[in-house]
Formats: sequence, C-alpha cells, structure tokens
Amino acid sequence: MKKIIIGISILAITATACNNNNNTSEKNEKKDDTTMNNTSSTKSDKPDAKVDGSMKEMVSQYLQMKNALANDNGKDAASAGNAFVESMGKMDKNSLTAEKKTKWDNLSDDAKEMAEHIGKNGDKLEHQREHFDMLSKDMYDMVKTFGAGQTLYQDFCPMYNDKKGATWLSETKEIKNPYLGKKMPTCGTMKEEIK
Repeated sequence: MKKIIIGISILAITATACNNNNNTSEKNEKKDDTTMNNTSSTKSDKPDAKVDGSMKEMVSQYLQMKNALANDNGKDAASAGNAFVESMGKMDKNSLTAEKKTKWDNLSDDAKEMAEHIGKNGDKLEHQREHFDMLSKDMYDMVKTFGAGQTLYQDFCPMYNDKKGATWLSETKEIKNPYLGKKMPTCGTMKEEIK
C-alpha cells in the first residue's frame, strides 16, 4: 500500500512538472500548481496518445464484461475478458514515465490473471464474478493512473460476497449490478465520479 501511495505521489509531481493535462492528474495538478514546469516536449505528448488508446480499449472491454455479467451472460463476459487480455499486450510501456511503468507493472499482472480467469470460465458465472471483483479493484487504480478517455462511475454493491460488498466501474449513473445480475439488478450506489 505504501508503494502505491508513494507511486501516486511521485506520479502527481511528475505529471505536474511536465505540464501534463491528462484528466487523471487534474486533482493532483491543482494541489501542485506552484511546481508546474512549462517546458513539456512534444515527445511526451505522443506516447500519452498511445497509452490513452490502449486504456480506452481496455476500459471498453472491461465495461463489456461488466454489462455481460449484469445480464448473467458468462459467454459474452468470457469474450470480453479474452479481448481485455489481448489489449493489455498493446500497452506501450516504453512511453511511460518510470513511475507509471512501475504502477503498470504492479497492476497489470494481477489484472491480466483476473481477466484470463473470466475468459476461460464462460460457463461459471459466479467464478467470473469473483475474478471481476478483483479485476475491478485493479481497473480502478489503472483508470486513476492512466485515465479512461471517458467519465466513469465507481459503484458499490453492499450485498455481494456475504455482505462484504464489492465495487465496479460503470459508464452510466444507472446501477447495473454485475455481481447480482438479474436477481438484484439495481442493488448498489454510486461512490465516485471519475473524470
């Protein structure tokens, strides 16, 4: 946890120093406006476009998994899980700052494993949901670090996992619960809007 907090702090300072206008750094930039450096180079902008494209693709596939699980459709969730794994391989790690590369390395292996389980278990909906719970935690951290290319909402279901609860990301304010599916489709509340 300390590594994540330190990594996020370093990321915020680096993003501010490079005058990066990425939405994920917006809150941190407001805190560190006095340390902004106006000497950002064109080279730093091009790699961000590659990263943004990769993240948009991963977010799209994550949302397909979420919607498939909300509709109790393990087969479609599996297809989206496999596509998610494939798109992770497209991330241009060479274009990342050292801090973001460390963050990617810390999150990507676990996220890939969770998506692979979802992809291999199209006939085991509850098993997919267990892995989606863990993937959602990683995906939240990825979106906060690398951006999503769109507004997302972090939602929370208090009933899932013997009432321990679980979070997920959504593209709409409307609750479509991927953990309880058609049994309780609107169970949950929005916790955070992520821009």
